[in-house]
Amino acid sequence: HSFLVNAYWSRGRPLDVVRRSVEHSLCFGLYHQQDQIGFGRVISDFSTFAYLADVYVLNQYRGRGLGRRLLTCITQHDQLQGLKRWLLVTADAHRFYEAYGFSSLTSPERFMEQLASQQ
Repeated sequence: HSFLVNAYWSRGRPLDVVRRSVEHSLCFGLYHQQDQIGFGRVISDFSTFAYLADVYVLNQYRGRGLGRRLLTCITQHDQLQGLKRWLLVTADAHRFYEAYGFSSLTSPERFMEQLASQQ
């Protein structure tokens, strides 16, 4: 939780929201001894679609191939084979994800989003 509350994509996310999102996702963790040093989760129907979210490796462990190992485990997981589409959103890791077959949307005009109102 401490990493996610400071990550640009989830800044300030309350602990109860993190717990609920993890409970409803297929989660993957990276560990060094007893400490969690990386994480990723997938939201999916396990038939046609998956959304990759909250992927991180702590700064002090980056550059060691651990992110690649994590993404390989995620994308090769038995329950996630044969899907028609994977999606993710990233501000700064496009080249990293391209190595796993991700690309910019081919038809962005077909996609829509609904953002929570800022009250």
